[in-house]
Amino acid sequence: MALCKAFTCTRSSVAFTKSVVRPAAVHRIQRARMSVSAKQVVSTEDAPAALGPYSQAIKAGNTLYVSGQIGIVPGTKDFASDGVEGQTEQVMKNMGAILKAAGADYSNVVKTTILLADMADFATVNGIYGKFFPEDPPARATFAVKTLPLNAKVEIECIAAL
Repeated sequence: MALCKAFTCTRSSVAFTKSVVRPAAVHRIQRARMSVSAKQVVSTEDAPAALGPYSQAIKAGNTLYVSGQIGIVPGTKDFASDGVEGQTEQVMKNMGAILKAAGADYSNVVKTTILLADMADFATVNGIYGKFFPEDPPARATFAVKTLPLNAKVEIECIAAL
């Protein structure tokens, strides 16, 4: 048996300690759920190929982890635009293609992280981003960074619940 948690409760003037005990088999089953065999690579030609040793996305259980996307046109190494507007639109299209390849769409997205080369682009990116999440937008963090791959202006990654 494995001791998972011990806690002390006090109520009125009585104090007692309770331990929650779970069989070791339960712990083995929980670890097995996230074994390497449980992860699946998601890839599509409708989004740019990874620029390095990483996957476009990984499906693990009922969760999809989409790698950061930049505004490259699929099948090329060219940005959709030199400006942040065009790059953001392309980023979102690339993300949508990967979500679709996994059987999901923007409504499945629960968390995004946006990286900006210039925080002055925050409002512009927000305006475009918001069109893709008109209702119940996901949780999000936005950071300004020194540089992005290929000197992109914006990169966005996401996590989706399947």
